[in-house]
Parts: sequence; C-alpha cells; structure tokens
Amino acid sequence: MNVFLIIAGALSAVVAILHIGCIYFGAPWYRFFGAGEQMALLAERGSIQPTLITSGIVLVLSIWSIYAFSAAGVIVRLPLLRLALILITFIYLLRGVAGFFLVSSPMGRSPEFWMWSSLICLSFGIIHFIGLKQQWSNL
Repeated sequence: MNVFLIIAGALSAVVAILHIGCIYFGAPWYRFFGAGEQMALLAERGSIQPTLITSGIVLVLSIWSIYAFSAAGVIVRLPLLRLALILITFIYLLRGVAGFFLVSSPMGRSPEFWMWSSLICLSFGIIHFIGLKQQWSNL
C-alpha cells in the first residue's frame, strides 16, 4: 500500500464531499468557497445550473479518488490505471500552476480564490506525483 496515494485519494474524496455541501447548503457555501457571485446568485434563484456543474465536479473528483485508492492497492485494480494516474496528476499540477496566472484577472472570482485553490491543487498534484513515482513499477 502506498501512503501518498492513499492520502491523495482521501484528499480528492474530501473535496468531493465539500462540493456536495455546496449543492446542499447552496449560495452561502458557493460564496465561502469562492465559486463566484454569479454561481451563488443562480443557486439562490433555484437554478439547476450550479447543481449540474458541481455534480460534474463531484463525479470527476470521486473517480480520481477511486483511481488513487486503486493505485495505492487499497481496492481492486482498475483499467488504465497508469494512464489515469498520469492524467490526474498532470491535471492537478496544471490547474495548480495555471491558477496563479489568473490572480491578476480573476474572471468573476476573487484573487484569493485563485491563490488558495492553486496552492491546494498544486499540493494535491505533488502528493499524486510522489505516490505515482513510488508505485510506478507496480502499475
């Protein structure tokens, strides 16, 4: 079992659960987590759009969590495990780095959102990378 990939899977699962909280608790959670005022207003108006977008994010993060647990050896081996972990790691790292470039032009979100979410994604990417490197020969 690979501790870094177990942590990576747990982190993705926690973030998926927080996104479920946004769906359930609505506009205050969307605001708190920096989804932008437009998303919060849509949630307040009862629009289905925030729920659909956030549900998509929950689905992706849940799949990423399951793949990390699979690569760690906690659950059954999933298909395309090596490729999936490479892509997940790359996306987390790319999102982490790219977000820093959006701090000065936040596109409806706060600069703090981009700073914090980028640090989080970059950290998740690094944890995935370490775990992937350690497990490489077993994937």
